[in-house]
Amino acid sequence: MTSAFRPAGPTSALMTKQLPRRSTLVRKREDDDTPQPSSPSKRSKVSFDSDVEVRLVEDWEKSPVVIQESVRRAIQKHAIGDNAGYDRVKAIYAPTNQDDDAATPTSVKYHTAALLSNVAVLDKKCADLVHAVVDSDWLERPDDYLNLFRQLLANLVSAHGYFLPNVLRMLVDNLTPTLPSQRRTNASSTVPRSQAYARVHKTLQYLLQIIPSACRTLLSVLTKIFPHQSDSRRAHIVYVHHLLKITDYAPILQTDILALITERLVKIDLQVQEDLEEIAEDAEEGVVQRVPRAQSDMDKILDDSEDSDDESDTDDEMDQDIRRTKEITKNVEKMDYILDMLFAYYDQQFAASSASSQASSLNVLLSQFQTIILPTHRSRHTQFLLFHFVQQSSAHVDVFVGLCAQTSFDKKRPAMVRQAAAAYLASFVARGLHVSSDIVREVWDYLSTELKRICRESEAGCRGPDPQRYSTYYALVQALLYIFCFRWRDLESGPDEDYDDDELPSIYSEERQWRPGVKEAFQLNLFSRLNPLKVCSPAIVTEFARIAHHLRVVYVYHLLETNKRIRLSRYYGSSSYTQVNRETALTARRDEDHQHLDEYFPFDPYYLPRSKRWIEGDYREWKGIPGLDEEKAMESASDEGEIEDSDVEEGTETEESNV
Repeated sequence: MTSAFRPAGPTSALMTKQLPRRSTLVRKREDDDTPQPSSPSKRSKVSFDSDVEVRLVEDWEKSPVVIQESVRRAIQKHAIGDNAGYDRVKAIYAPTNQDDDAATPTSVKYHTAALLSNVAVLDKKCADLVHAVVDSDWLERPDDYLNLFRQLLANLVSAHGYFLPNVLRMLVDNLTPTLPSQRRTNASSTVPRSQAYARVHKTLQYLLQIIPSACRTLLSVLTKIFPHQSDSRRAHIVYVHHLLKITDYAPILQTDILALITERLVKIDLQVQEDLEEIAEDAEEGVVQRVPRAQSDMDKILDDSEDSDDESDTDDEMDQDIRRTKEITKNVEKMDYILDMLFAYYDQQFAASSASSQASSLNVLLSQFQTIILPTHRSRHTQFLLFHFVQQSSAHVDVFVGLCAQTSFDKKRPAMVRQAAAAYLASFVARGLHVSSDIVREVWDYLSTELKRICRESEAGCRGPDPQRYSTYYALVQALLYIFCFRWRDLESGPDEDYDDDELPSIYSEERQWRPGVKEAFQLNLFSRLNPLKVCSPAIVTEFARIAHHLRVVYVYHLLETNKRIRLSRYYGSSSYTQVNRETALTARRDEDHQHLDEYFPFDPYYLPRSKRWIEGDYREWKGIPGLDEEKAMESASDEGEIEDSDVEEGTETEESNV
């Protein structure tokens, strides 16, 4: 047990020995030290050099990494209600005038790169920031920034699809005559307009390549932004030009874009026709003559910075008729330019060596004809696109003629559409310079056969001419009359014989020889109970009666005299099972004025000065009948001479009485 304890003696000796004292931070001041302040509570005074500039670090001096982090924190704090940094980021993209303090290009570039890195968090809560970036002035910046901006737009709409309509609308807005940035700041652009347009198309093409599904949304945006028909000529020309440009890199939208242009063009066409009918009956040629022949070049229109027409009506005291005529003239010029662009566009499509490409272009035109042009009553110029390109080959002619004929007899189609198809068929066959004689005869045989069937089916229950029940039948008869007036030479026997006008026999020569069925078709239909000459357009009937009598194919003047005593109201809507309607003075006048067929034929003469060049080699002008029109001209001159002589005699008598 004793071995567990240490001896006491040595231990006591160690404890009695004093431990060495630790050194402290305070040392004894020696005589050679520097004097210290008298009071330990006072600090030494700090002095600044007045030559050193003290300032805050600007954004453009910050590194991209620092800006990226500050943008990330600003977005995070915005989510919890702290908007100070977030508002500073928005201010970077705010539109500014030239005299305002704008962000430097470097700062804008670094912030755009920072947003690209944080695009995943730019959700709907950051919509105002996204809109500020999208609507910023990006078109006038350097190419390196444009590439960065395109990447931001692509990543943004890929991550957040709900921003796609806004992005596309911004791009399409920049395809209008006045750029959105100029509308916001009233500042002139430093980039040529053509270069700005090219940048927009490049960005739009990039987005469609990244997101092919954006095409449907783009079509909706293009439709909404299409200029109203009352907008300026230049607004329409510029916009249509860019729509056609889009079809080059978005072929999936070609059919829809062309249909959109055609639909709006038809509306302008109809508006022009309505305006012309209001001012005068024969005003079309006069208004068209007002359209400048030396029209502006397309490049000049695209680069022009003014979104207005060349002439402005600033005179408030201008006569209303003169003002209205100027408005119509501008609409005509607008329509002329658009048609010229469409002619040029389709010309490139049909010039392709591939037969499939030509067939595809023809199908596009035929689709527009069936869905837009044909159902529209009294379209005047738009259909000449078909008139020209269908005549590029005999196969195309066959397709179009067959379509019109089939539609004319399709009982599933509305009566108005069937009548319009008959008018298109007759007008195309009559006016098409490249429509062969074989096509004329085939159409004639087809129409006469169908009319014979309809006549025999209807005549038993018919009590007289009824425009309501037999409207399609009368339209087909009128088509037959119209074709005969223009192409009667192709209906003579001996189709291989070419008659010169000087060799045509006179009215006193031997009777002409006609192909089988020509005279029979006239006899069967014109003298039937349906009495089509009472319902067909009086102008067409009168001209046909003159030509038919002169050529000795049929004589109808006695029938025309009889028809003068017939009132359509007696048979309107009648049948063998209905009672004849009671005629009043009001109904008689209404029927006689409004129940005749319209003398509308879609391919009447084309007057638009710029685009007329496309159909000059395709159009058949009216040729007078030898021996008939000369007599008519002589009779007209004789009548004018008699009127002048009577005026002279009346003037002489007045002078003698005054004496």
